[in-house]
Amino acid sequence: MIWLEKDKIWFPNPYFAPKDYPLAIGGDLSPERLLFAYSNGIFPWYHESEPILWWSPDPRMVLYPEKIKISNSLKKIIRNKGFKVEFDRNFKKVIDYCSKVERKGQKGTWITNEMKEAYLLLHKLGYAHSVEVYLDDEIVGGLYGVAIGGIFFGESMFHLVPNASKVALVKLGNFLKKMNFDIIDCQQSTPHLARMGAFEISRKKFLDILKISIRRQTILGKWKCFDI
Repeated sequence: MIWLEKDKIWFPNPYFAPKDYPLAIGGDLSPERLLFAYSNGIFPWYHESEPILWWSPDPRMVLYPEKIKISNSLKKIIRNKGFKVEFDRNFKKVIDYCSKVERKGQKGTWITNEMKEAYLLLHKLGYAHSVEVYLDDEIVGGLYGVAIGGIFFGESMFHLVPNASKVALVKLGNFLKKMNFDIIDCQQSTPHLARMGAFEISRKKFLDILKISIRRQTILGKWKCFDI
């Protein structure tokens, strides 16, 4: 495994990275390194007691915005539950909830305080975005990720009431489809995302898509959730 220095931003070629363990270790979470990493199909994932670990798994789970599966029951929930969806209204609260809400079969969190600070800075710079779902003006679900060019790199989602994270994903997908995004990077496979239409592709195929998609102009700044 390659050890990264803090004063030099680079990564090993992700096309030749290990399939299921990190391709590099160390470095930092500066905006420059994070944006360079995402632009090369690499992301950080580690726990509090570990150094920064950088991954580019094979296969890669992705979701095309126009192919999100919306069940009839979810359509009814979106129409009748009373959810209100907004973008970038409270990024900090979303990432805080994502770090705290327990997930089935998972102990602890990879969203360390260091990670929170790094993504809050990316948000201030206009690259990281949140989708929030409100019920009676209380946040009950959401997700966050990083957008570069025509790709949204999903990081984490949470829900406090059933289906709230699904609503967030549907609204994000509708927005990305309208803005002509190519793909949502889901990173690793989960049954929840698979039920929503996500599927695995080879790392090579993902990186090939990425190389073209990131050349598009990045939509910086706060996003607005129009009627979608």
